[in-house]
Amino acid sequence: MISEKIKGHLAMLTANIAWGLMAPLSKSIMMFGAIGYLSLVSFRLAGAAIAFWTASFFVKREKVPPRDLFLMFVASLFAIVFNQAIFITGVSMTSPINASIVTTFLPIITMVISAFYLKEPITFKKLLGVIIGGGGAVLIIVSSTQLDAGSSASNRNLMGILLVFMAQTSYAIYFVFFKKFVEKYSPVTLMKWMFLFASIVYLPFGQSEFLHIDYSTIPFYVYRDIAFVVLGSTFFTYLMVPIGQKNLRPTVASMYNNVQPIVATIAAAVMGIDTFGPLKGIAIALVFMGVFIVNRSKAKGLSPNI
Repeated sequence: MISEKIKGHLAMLTANIAWGLMAPLSKSIMMFGAIGYLSLVSFRLAGAAIAFWTASFFVKREKVPPRDLFLMFVASLFAIVFNQAIFITGVSMTSPINASIVTTFLPIITMVISAFYLKEPITFKKLLGVIIGGGGAVLIIVSSTQLDAGSSASNRNLMGILLVFMAQTSYAIYFVFFKKFVEKYSPVTLMKWMFLFASIVYLPFGQSEFLHIDYSTIPFYVYRDIAFVVLGSTFFTYLMVPIGQKNLRPTVASMYNNVQPIVATIAAAVMGIDTFGPLKGIAIALVFMGVFIVNRSKAKGLSPNI
């Protein structure tokens, strides 16, 4: 029988592999042309809401009082609406490899927010990790803008990187401010309400683009990729992460976040939608090192990405 610790490792590994595939697959979907980022986010939110509500019929029902429903609504804004909508928008502007590298900053962002809100001390190790990770961020920007400095493509790349960073900041706020609250409910109960609220908030913005898509012209591989983004990179991952958090120390669980750029880099290269140069390799190494140093600090550990 598989031990609980091994279950935790397998859960975090598979979840982060799925997240790593999301950036190149999302880019591939949008590159086809018929589906923009507004429609893709709509697919993801509405599809996940339907999946979680369907799953809720097969698990024990939990009663949620009105006050907690309101908190779930607020949590859905930071964890889903701002996080996922901004992330997909950022991916549409930059490369999937750049986006996946930026996602590894989540533990560092969480550490900074925790220092202010939870009064967690910033140790020398944490500060060193932030500086080294920041060096990686600079290289990401340099590698994306050095060939077309000042051009519209360069500016679009930079904006995409900043949006992905904002998406990680949004999720870090959710993790720090709602950590205790989300432990009250099962993942299915929590997510069925959060994705429902997120869909209600976001769908009015994406409905115009969503309703005017000529679905008859979309090839099978696009539908296949959308299905994976909805069921694999959203529904499945939101079920796996709590297993990892329950059975692993936060410092161990958060290190699996670094799987994402590796998976995204390989997938993007195989799919032929991105290139991988030496500067990006150094950037990945610096970000990994920075996150590792932060997680090795004796203060409380950090959560993995969404």
